[in-house]
Amino acid sequence: MENIKTSNDPEIEQVDAVPHAALESMTKEINDAGGEWKGNPDDQGAIGWTSFDSPSSDDGTVTVLLPKDTILELPHQSLVRVRSRSDGRSYLGAVVKGPFAEPNGLRPDAPVVVTATVRGRGNILMSDYHGRLQIELIGEELADGGVLPPRRRPLPNSPVFPLSSEETSRVLRTAGDIRLGIAESHDDIEVRVPATKSVLPRHLGVLGTTGSGKSTTVSGMVQQLQQAGIACVFLDTEGEYTAINEATIDSQMLGALSRRSLKPGGVNKTNIYHLVGRETANPAHPRVSSFRLNFSELSPYTIKEIMDLTGPQEQRFLQAFDVCKLLLRELGVYPAHGNRSEEQEALELDELETGYPRMTLSHLIDIASICHDTAAKASNEPNPYNAVFRDHIEQVKQRTQAVRPDIQISWRALVGKLWRLHRLRIFDNGDAPSLPYAEMLRSGQVSIIDLSDTDSPELRNLAIAQLLKGVQRQQEESYRAAVTAGQPPVPTIVFIEEAHEFLSTERIKDMPILFQQVARIARRGRKRWLGLVFVTQLPQHLPDEVLGLINNWVLHKIGDANVVNRLRRSIGGIDESLWNRLPALAAGQAVISFTSLSRPLLVAIDPTPCKLLMVD
Repeated sequence: MENIKTSNDPEIEQVDAVPHAALESMTKEINDAGGEWKGNPDDQGAIGWTSFDSPSSDDGTVTVLLPKDTILELPHQSLVRVRSRSDGRSYLGAVVKGPFAEPNGLRPDAPVVVTATVRGRGNILMSDYHGRLQIELIGEELADGGVLPPRRRPLPNSPVFPLSSEETSRVLRTAGDIRLGIAESHDDIEVRVPATKSVLPRHLGVLGTTGSGKSTTVSGMVQQLQQAGIACVFLDTEGEYTAINEATIDSQMLGALSRRSLKPGGVNKTNIYHLVGRETANPAHPRVSSFRLNFSELSPYTIKEIMDLTGPQEQRFLQAFDVCKLLLRELGVYPAHGNRSEEQEALELDELETGYPRMTLSHLIDIASICHDTAAKASNEPNPYNAVFRDHIEQVKQRTQAVRPDIQISWRALVGKLWRLHRLRIFDNGDAPSLPYAEMLRSGQVSIIDLSDTDSPELRNLAIAQLLKGVQRQQEESYRAAVTAGQPPVPTIVFIEEAHEFLSTERIKDMPILFQQVARIARRGRKRWLGLVFVTQLPQHLPDEVLGLINNWVLHKIGDANVVNRLRRSIGGIDESLWNRLPALAAGQAVISFTSLSRPLLVAIDPTPCKLLMVD
């Protein structure tokens, strides 16, 4: 037997080598037991294993531990599959916290770890470490590929496997017609939403501070919606979208498009409409038209709310409206004498939704003025503006005296506000037509209602109220015609820019009838392929009633913690980690939540190929 020296010192005892027979016996036993241990075959491909739960564990989440060489393979929001040990169940989950690096066998703040980190001199003394992350369970996988809500939890030491890009896309349901951008942590996964009735007519909120990328998101969506044959209507209060028919010339946007292998290009089939007597922000657009508002299309209750009338003025307004309506009926203006169809329509009118047909603002001013003169006991003979009242002045006087007009000051204030509205020359102006709703709602048509040359919120809200009502009426007619013809209806989406100015919390309190109209449009629109998109940089001004109408969300950077907390209470399904990242999002990043997606995602929104006049 050969001696082996363990030291150069001759006084140190020498050790004998292991006998060959012993080594052969050990080798035989290993082979008889199945060979060298190569790990659990069920763990092949696993990059981590579930840990034990602790008193601080949360329902629906599981802690996963990883070797240090796989930490970088599971970035935030990655999807994983957990094959539960022993019970054979398979779970899907998403990384919502981590991965974090922790030292092996020591606390991260242990003195020896801190000392080794600070004075390690090239990390020679650095402790070995592992990774830890938290996953949120998405569901339990079935044998047929279906996914159920998780009723149990994976057992400890269960292997964790990363999903491939194809599997991740399938689980997240990111396929669709409208491309939004690239999923963060998944550079090869495009996030899309389908242009189907189950998604887009379920109204959308695009929220974010100035400069966060809302306009980029909206204009990019419009180009794809137009290509998909969807009619788009913009209520553009700043004129920002009046140049989207042209390709972008912004150098930063061009560079971003190039990195995404996308090409700049304008939106086809765009038309600009502006109020008569006002200008458009883009007079060089090839298709610009003016339009008027029709007093008869607006509910009297909506008008009185938008005009901000006092209690006595509201009462006088409704009295004058009822007298005017009665006189127009008696004088055959509407319904025309002998026209049974119009008589039936008059009986079915809902004044909470529409005004009185063929009634103009000047008709109402005439009646209110005569009521004022009666209350003031004026000696001069009334001289109405409209010939139909002048020719029947005695009948008009009889009807106005029947309401016993009193309190001259209220009538004078009402007449003053009506004349102020009339001087805007937007109601019943023969120099411009009404909006061509049938043309606006054709397949692939993009209509931009340019309200940028209008400083009055009152005037903007009147225009928006009439447009929403007109779009809804036309969409219902088109829907019925399409169903009768056995054809699919043309989907329509209305974008309301600066939605907080139209539907703020304060306005909702003062204008409940207006909000009820918007709510009816929102509810009926879902059944008629009519969707609303609310865009605002001040989401704190949107009331809970409006937030309750929205099912899909694009949330850009929102820095106000109070606003984030309020949205958190209104929007379900977004995990805590995404809410925490919302105040620090970069321009162009957004948390998106659509009914078509299995869970909300953090997305790098694609750059817009269109030209914006004022990029925020």
